[in-house]
Amino acid sequence: MSASPGRSGTTATTEVAPHQVGRVRTEYAPEHDGDPDPGEIVWTFVPFEENDGRGKDRPVLVVAREASGTLLAVQLSSKRHDGEGDWVPMGTGPWDREGRESWVDVDRVLRVHERGMRREACALDRMRFDLVVRRLRERYGWR
Repeated sequence: MSASPGRSGTTATTEVAPHQVGRVRTEYAPEHDGDPDPGEIVWTFVPFEENDGRGKDRPVLVVAREASGTLLAVQLSSKRHDGEGDWVPMGTGPWDREGRESWVDVDRVLRVHERGMRREACALDRMRFDLVVRRLRERYGWR
């Protein structure tokens, strides 16, 4: 069995310090072409916060493309996070086959490589994307 895309090597999904990534220009630019684009939810291996080598394959929302070609993303979770300030409610969507409600964690930003994703799930609608981006801009001063 091969390793999950994004799990290791040069295409590994990694956590980044949002204030230290340099200039970030968020944009909504989904294109259903199999490549990850800002505004899309894709699946990749996401390391656990403990950074001990463990993690799991999960959906992430791509919010920006970096000059180097990598992407910045935030993870989704179906675990309830009502009233938690770092989590933005997303409701339901085709990224979750069970139709569960989801939340986006704006406290944790990930760097995703195009070859480090398993599949493109869907484009998030513009209204929900803008809600997440607004929270990221407020929190990190992004544009």
